This record gives sequence, C-alpha cells and structure tokens, in this order.
Amino acid sequence: LITCRHEASAANMAEAYGKLTSRPGVCLVTRGPGACHAAIGLHTAYQDSTPLLLLVGQIPRGHQEREAFQEIDYRRMFGELAKWVAQIDQAERVPEMIHHALHTAVSGRPGPVVLALPEDMLGERSTVADGGPYRPARPHPGRQDMEALRRLLAAAERPLMLLGGGGWSDAACFEIAAFAEANGLPVCCGFRRHDLFDNTDSNFAGELGIAPNPKLIRRIEEADLLLVVGARLGEVTTQGYTILGAPEPGRTLIHVHAGAEELGRVFRPTLAVLSGMPEFAAAAAALEPVDGGRWRAWTEAARRDYLENLVPRPYEGAFDPGRAMLWLRERLPPDAIVTVDAGNFSGWPQRFLQFRRPGRLLGPTSGAMGYSVPAGVSASLVHPGRMVVSFVGDGSFLMGAHELATAVGHGAKPIILVFNNGMYGTIRMHQERLHPDRVIATDLTNPDFAALARAYGAYGERVERTEDFAPAFDAAAAAEGPAVLELAIDPELITTRTTLSAIREQARARLAEAGEAP
Repeated sequence: LITCRHEASAANMAEAYGKLTSRPGVCLVTRGPGACHAAIGLHTAYQDSTPLLLLVGQIPRGHQEREAFQEIDYRRMFGELAKWVAQIDQAERVPEMIHHALHTAVSGRPGPVVLALPEDMLGERSTVADGGPYRPARPHPGRQDMEALRRLLAAAERPLMLLGGGGWSDAACFEIAAFAEANGLPVCCGFRRHDLFDNTDSNFAGELGIAPNPKLIRRIEEADLLLVVGARLGEVTTQGYTILGAPEPGRTLIHVHAGAEELGRVFRPTLAVLSGMPEFAAAAAALEPVDGGRWRAWTEAARRDYLENLVPRPYEGAFDPGRAMLWLRERLPPDAIVTVDAGNFSGWPQRFLQFRRPGRLLGPTSGAMGYSVPAGVSASLVHPGRMVVSFVGDGSFLMGAHELATAVGHGAKPIILVFNNGMYGTIRMHQERLHPDRVIATDLTNPDFAALARAYGAYGERVERTEDFAPAFDAAAAAEGPAVLELAIDPELITTRTTLSAIREQARARLAEAGEAP
C-alpha cells in the first residue's frame, strides 16, 4: 500500500503499474473531490488501454439522491472514462463484483474499472465464499485469418507493420519481432509505444507519433500494405486521420485488435483480426514466412531514414539537450525504464533515445500533464533494482513534484530530469504559429527546482552547460534516494526540428502574404 500526496498522482501511479505489469493497478480514493482528482488517471488508463481498478468511497446508501456531502453519481460521472462503473450495495457481493472488475479490466481491450463503496456497506459483515483468481479472456486469431494474412502479405510490394496499443507482454514483443525478422518487414510503433520493438533492430523504422520523421510519413503513404497490430488508428497515430483514407484506406489494411468495436471504427480493413496481442504474436511467429527478398531495399531504406533521424540539429548554446540525449542513449542500461510527460520537451527523449525490452517507455498517449513524476515513482517501486529516468517539463513538474515525498517515504529512486524553459512550451508554439507577437499566459515563474528537491530530501542539482550533464547524471544515479536535475533549456529550442523564432517568422510571412496584421 503506497500512500500518495494527491489523488491524481495515485491514479497515475496505478496506471503506470498497469502498464509495467499488465495487471490492474489498484487506486483507492475518497468520495467527491478525491474521485474528481483521480479522473485524470482514469482517462489516461482508458485512452492508453491500461488495466486499472479505481475504488471510490461513497456516501451511505440511505443518503443517496439528496445531494448529500460529497455525493456524486459515479456511473454518470465516469461512464465514458471506464469499461465498467458500478456500486457494491451488498457486502455479500464483494467477491463477485471485485472478481468481475478485475476480469473486465484485463480482458479484451484492457482498461479501467470503477467501483463505488458506500460507507455503511463497508461496515457490514457477511459470510461468503472467496472469489477465485481472475483470468484474462482474450480472443485468438483463427486459422483462416492467419492464412488470409499470409496471402495478402505475399502479394505485397511495400509492406509496413505498425505496432501499438495495450495488452502486450515481453514474450509477445519478442514473438512479433521474430515474425518481422522472418518476413523482412519494416516496423514502426505508435505514439509513445517505442518499447514494443527493439529500436536497435535493423527492421525498426521509427515512431508514428507527434511530429514524427517526415520520411516515415511518406513511407506510410507509399506502403501498399499496412499491418496494424494493437494500435487503434487514433488521431495521433494517423496524423489527424490523414495518412489513410476514411473509411476506405486506399491500400491493403490488415488490422489486428483485441476490441471488436475498434475494427472498422474509422478505417475499413481488408482483413480484420480480432485477437489479443500475445495470442496474435504467437500465431504470427509460427506462420510460415513469405519471401521478403523483393522488399529488402524498401526495409533497408526505412532503417536508413530512422538512423538519420537520430542525429540532433546543431546547436551552439550553453546546454544542448540533443547532445545530452546522445550521451544518455549510451549510458542507460538495457532494462532502464523511461517515463515522459506531455509537452514539446518530450520530443528529445522520444526521438533520440532507443528502447528495447525489458526496457520500457511509459507515457500518457492521452496527452495528460502531471504523469511522469508519479509514474517514475511507481516504476521505481515496482522494479527497485532498475534505473528509472523521468522526463518532465517545468510546467508539468509542479503538477506532480509533491510525490517526491512519496518517493522518499517509500524508498523509490527515480532520476527526474526537469526541462526548464520558463514557459508552457507546446501552447507557446501554437500561439506563435497562429498569432505571432500576441502570446498570452504561457510564461512561468518557477522556483529553484534543485533546492525544492533537496527540501523534500532528494538529490537536487541545476545543469546549465552540456559538459556538466554527464557528471550531474552520474551523481544523481549514485544518490541514495530520488534525484532531480534541473536542465536550463533555451526557450528558442521549442522542438527538436525548429526554433521559436523560425516559427514566428514563418507565421509573420504567412500573415503578410495574406494581407493580415500579426
């Protein structure tokens, strides 16, 4: 039982536990305000397909429908944020409903479940049999599905496999890699799902997330067959639903997903395969390979594009985050766990670091801020012997920095890298792009983050020069507890691909050409 300092962090920590273990993280919060705070983690678990069980206190049953103190109807509140929302009104049904909640969270497309617990019910006694352990229920691909997949793949000239979604195990990742290598397939991963495929493998072609490699986008558009395994084909992965035609994709689309409702939801697949990820990966690995020799040049070109994208833009300022990432890429052990928050800063670890199992990347595909620090604490508690590095912006850090107290109290040791550019960078970028010279409400007044870390009992240090990063990181790694490195980031470095001034000048030129004032 981990006592957290905020319900949003508790829900995020439980969600991170679910990502790491494929078992439901369990989060307990009080009624009313506690449940409202926990909603953010619930939303992340839902969009990220992560198993989670949220247990919420509830007013006594006899007070319901009176707007009693902190009363909320959780079925209505959480109806679109969870796979199932219920209330246990009878103590004798606790084993039944807990069992069903856990079963629901891990079966099919994984996700969160909410159970409300009325105060007076919790004080009742009842003699009932214990519920047995839950077992996931996941579909298996049929023999005809796999035969059809092989026929379609054998007829392709420029195939590409996209991996994403939840429900993956380490074994499933290894088996899908064996399938890709046996068939010579280039592989890319969905938004913040880099860890599903070994990034150092010669078949890996990159990540299809926010601001991906433009060459990867072109390759997706040129592919004559897309094998999508686990990804929902949502807004980010499809670049705003633009890389495929809707509903007709305009090419052969094989879509594999554990949720029947996702197959054909936006894009009509040539072949829809209803399957859990471990089940499909095992079947794919056992499939007789096709002759992938004719697309070998296609796969090799995709790999070259990825390797070129690993090189940061030249920068002559005091602290170069790109060079720091290159050093970190060589320093991180293979089983390191990396957590990222929402924001433009996350482009540096996501673009320049490399991931492979058993190493992991944990990030909210929901785009929620305040995730990385509690997720890092959770990861360090789940795997105390592994290095955990949490990347967070200065805006997001103060949405979860209080969990440093949790880390110190429970012995977690995440290394937290705070990218401090003094602003909400993503919002500023969009303001400059749309309304140059008219920015508002994005400048931040920050405390001394290193001193704040030390006040919590953590290691804290500020890094202002590139050459100071390596010794600072090594000192943080050697610390007895959690550590915070505050990285002084030039506000001009708004993304890994461009600068704030370049965005502003492009916007001014566009407005001038249109005859509009900035």
